Amino acid sequence: MTRNPFAAALTATFAATLLPACTKTEPPAIPFAPYSADYAAKPDFAQLEYQYPLSTADLQKITPENLALLKQEQLDQIYARLSAGPIPDGPFDGSIILPEGDSGKLRAGEIVGGLAGFALHLKGIAVDKVGETLWKGKVFYRNERVLRNRIDDLELFRKIGLVDGEPKKITVGGKDAWLLFPAKLYCGQSLLDSRRESVIIDYAFTDELPGYQEKPDFLAGRRGLKVRDEIRMVRPGLYLGRAYMDRVFALNFVLYNKEIAERDGPAFQKSGKVQEDCWGGTQKRVVVAAK
Repeated sequence: MTRNPFAAALTATFAATLLPACTKTEPPAIPFAPYSADYAAKPDFAQLEYQYPLSTADLQKITPENLALLKQEQLDQIYARLSAGPIPDGPFDGSIILPEGDSGKLRAGEIVGGLAGFALHLKGIAVDKVGETLWKGKVFYRNERVLRNRIDDLELFRKIGLVDGEPKKITVGGKDAWLLFPAKLYCGQSLLDSRRESVIIDYAFTDELPGYQEKPDFLAGRRGLKVRDEIRMVRPGLYLGRAYMDRVFALNFVLYNKEIAERDGPAFQKSGKVQEDCWGGTQKRVVVAAK
């Protein structure tokens, strides 16, 4: 397989959303429907939501750290029981969650390895490790319906000739990060669960957005890996995301904004209600609030 360092760098950047490393905890103690490896044994999402609804107390148990301990089927079941919530605004930190494929290898490696010979590894470094070095999260511009990615270190991109000029910077938590890879932000159909919309992060026409830089931004667009993300809200400030490349599922990611979580979380826990910017579907989601 031909190794393409440009694609590997992009995969690392978009696949990963980094949170500070912390000690692993136990998986969240929330209900899941029985399932097996056989596709026919996987639960119907409508039936899943009816039989195993998630309360605000359940959602409060979910954290960026313990999501990483779940199997892909469990992550899918959580995602299907969520709604889009409000379109985010401002900077979010994140973490990557790479599912495992049937072969035992990381599924993202199998998917990307099949896309025009793109390689998932760069000089033997796994994608999640590269991502932890490069990518620090996303910045949402809600009013403009645009998103940009926070890149902590441009050195790798410079080494492989993928930086033109000096990108715009942003300071988050006292630390600087470059803003690259713009994307359009809108509500749209989920590729996993079409019963209700998700917030879509679309890189297809990144070259039409203000601040676009041909290098390295083209890598995410229709001439690159054709990245398309979608996210749904777990609770205020916390979103679970799914990344696709050329409409093929590659991996999960988590976005977290502590300030929003602390500001809006208590009201959501009591009421179970939140602003919905996207279509909620005909099967209305009901969240049981804390008493």
